[in-house]
Amino acid sequence: MQQVAEKVRPKIDLGEFKTARAVVLLSGGLDSAVTTWIAKRECIELYALTILYGQRHKKEVECAKELAKELGVVEHKVLELPLGELTESSLLGNREIPTNGLEEGIPSTWVPQRNAIFLALAFSWAEVVGADKVYIGVNAVDYSGYPDCRPEFVSSMDNALNLASKRFVEGGPGIQIVAPIISLPKNRIVELGLRLGVPFSSTWSCYSGGARACGSCDSCRIRRRAFLDCGVEDPIEYEN
Repeated sequence: MQQVAEKVRPKIDLGEFKTARAVVLLSGGLDSAVTTWIAKRECIELYALTILYGQRHKKEVECAKELAKELGVVEHKVLELPLGELTESSLLGNREIPTNGLEEGIPSTWVPQRNAIFLALAFSWAEVVGADKVYIGVNAVDYSGYPDCRPEFVSSMDNALNLASKRFVEGGPGIQIVAPIISLPKNRIVELGLRLGVPFSSTWSCYSGGARACGSCDSCRIRRRAFLDCGVEDPIEYEN
């Protein structure tokens, strides 16, 4: 059986090479938006997948719909997957969202196996539509410490999902999981998004479910610091 030749790597080359078709996981957050704009630049046909998994609010899902429409993807699927029936996380409303940044170890906002499930779903759709790549906006530098955002996780999923792929097992090319911002600090991600014309006003990073971003949760603090480091004003509104 052939081996999966290409592993996950931080691709930030903005050249003109295009692959035929790809699926991108689009949450509506800053990282997934930049990843989607990278994918669109690198692919001729782009399919976007958004998962409504029981998070506290639907704000980021609405943002994902706006982003998909703005970019003109071939198809945008929004799937409902109530992970709260199986697991616990403060993102699912089981606990309070931490706002002091003092949690030790993996924070309560981690949703167990979320990215593994999402990648499996995206990979399944990629086989159906004949895509060669699956893009995911995970980041292992300025992030909350989730184990499923690390390069070794993405690389292992790349191998495992191809081993379960009809196309790959029958001798066809493997589907590559691409994580283009995985090794970039958040300010570099913002800079890249600005170069690509990402409409950051249509993204949502806050863990809380208010009308405006709380400004205090881990995700808000990381995002705000990145914009400050770039000397650019974050276009979304904050409570604090």
